[in-house]
Amino acid sequence: MQVETVVIREATENDLVSIVALFADDPLGGHGDTTDPDALPDYRAAFARISVSQNETLYVAELGGEVVGTFQTMVTTTLTGRGSSAMIIEAVQTRADMRGRGIGAAMIEFAVDRARQDGMRLVQLTSNAVRKDAHRFYERLGFTPSHIGFKLKLK
Repeated sequence: MQVETVVIREATENDLVSIVALFADDPLGGHGDTTDPDALPDYRAAFARISVSQNETLYVAELGGEVVGTFQTMVTTTLTGRGSSAMIIEAVQTRADMRGRGIGAAMIEFAVDRARQDGMRLVQLTSNAVRKDAHRFYERLGFTPSHIGFKLKLK
């Protein structure tokens, strides 16, 4: 039996419908994502902002030519840590019917490898407090729950 390889690449605008479908299918996210075609201009505008940013990159994971996962990275530089940079991983999502096949691990490992290559001081991410399975997953990959995050919703 041949095992398919997960291919991770930068997302293109042609991937938007597949990416949005991943988020819209997430019952825990609570972000109001939808596959309604009327919302597509909002997603296109966000993609345009991400694609021109020098500090943000949106990725997809493909299996057999299909988009089965996505994540985004951001680089932030602060004066703490002697002016070092850190990579933030956000919006990690694997298609529901593809979970447990190593796709999420491949995405995170890809991001961590990229951070190492780029000389980052650390990689950090946040995870919704209700996602206990995700917390175990991240801990298995070596992440430590070290901080408490706070949000202030503006709209």
